[in-house]
Amino acid sequence: MRRSTQAIINRFFNRFGVLNNCRTAVENAITKIVMCYQNNNKVLICGNGGSASDSEHIVGELMKGFMLERPLRKDEQTKIKEMFPETADYLIKYLQTPIPAISLVSQTSLMTAYANDRAPDLFFAQQVLGYGNQGDILLAITTSGNSKNVIYAAQIAKMKGMTVISITGQSGGEIRKYTDILINVPADIVYEIQEYHLPIYHTICLSVENELFSSGD
Repeated sequence: MRRSTQAIINRFFNRFGVLNNCRTAVENAITKIVMCYQNNNKVLICGNGGSASDSEHIVGELMKGFMLERPLRKDEQTKIKEMFPETADYLIKYLQTPIPAISLVSQTSLMTAYANDRAPDLFFAQQVLGYGNQGDILLAITTSGNSKNVIYAAQIAKMKGMTVISITGQSGGEIRKYTDILINVPADIVYEIQEYHLPIYHTICLSVENELFSSGD
């Protein structure tokens, strides 16, 4: 891990000392997600309610530059210039290298069709079945750890050979049985759990971006 990434992590835990019990899990999650992307895999993210909003938020941080610029690769820039000389400067200036991530909470038509025609609590699992590949990661966010639709998604992720990283409340709930890396924050009240989740996933996104795109050490 880069020294600059370790500095990001240290700064976070200095600010949020109450979360020190999560440090090893957060560091393991960062390492696993970086490896996932280095192997050209992707992250799928799901949750309910506020955790659904967190899923969208995380995608927003990963799919575009968060704190770093992330210019396109030189070979991509060259190909764009060759194929689209009239728009190349604009495309190259404003496009950024993404960290591929998919929020499973956004497919409204699929969600309502699946709930109506099949089983509403299998909507996330169906998407993991369709999108997930061996080596991908499912980031499962559930304050209780007992959300059935998220648990079913985790089960299918394991079947597909994916890594499951769960962000939960203190107990970890049932999902811990299907989880490879558990980040269980020290709180039991929903809004307090959610308040801890946000800085944790911000730190993960910052660290992953730094590992993949920083030009420093």
